[in-house]
Amino acid sequence: MNSFINILLLIVTFPTMLLCIFIGFDLPIEFLRTTARTMPYASEILLVFGLLLLVISLRRSIRRWMGVRMTKQTKKFHWNSEISQTRKQRVIVYTLLEAAVLLSLALGYYFLTPEAWFPALVMLVFSIESIVFLLICSRKLFRIGLSSKAILVADREVILIYLAGLRQVSISQQTVYFDYTNDLQLSFPTDCLLAEEKELFFENLSSLVDKNKVLFRNVTTS
Repeated sequence: MNSFINILLLIVTFPTMLLCIFIGFDLPIEFLRTTARTMPYASEILLVFGLLLLVISLRRSIRRWMGVRMTKQTKKFHWNSEISQTRKQRVIVYTLLEAAVLLSLALGYYFLTPEAWFPALVMLVFSIESIVFLLICSRKLFRIGLSSKAILVADREVILIYLAGLRQVSISQQTVYFDYTNDLQLSFPTDCLLAEEKELFFENLSSLVDKNKVLFRNVTTS
């Protein structure tokens, strides 16, 4: 889901920036026999792009805030732990890079053409939101939880893995893979888990599934 949302953002960001460049430099648009600044409905098109960016970014923001809100309710999980320091450092770096990219896009949109004020504002708001999210959540709220129904990893991304229909759990190249009866495969990196909590995590996972139906490969469980 996170990758899909990022792809959507790229798909909308690229034409938005392209249109801003055309308007900012007043480039000719041959098939319309006009230039970008005199192109009809340019402001409206930029507004639509801004609304798309708003909807996609808001969807991602709500998802990750809800994720950390859920995992901090430790009593609702069979097992719950903070993510590893290695994972946390990576999350901090990626979130700061994300905020920097969004800020750069905001400045780029606006300075290319003030008509792009709305897409620029959206990018600026979510750049600030990324920093606020990091400041509030990075110390104790980036967690992984295991309940009787699902595994939930919540940091800058949200990974949700249901236990229903699970057929096999395996570890390969620092990734935990979950294979299902309908040929679906989900995964998360093992560096989400604290080193001292890995064995306990798999022990609890093993206790929550039917081991007659779920095969554990390259995984140590008691």
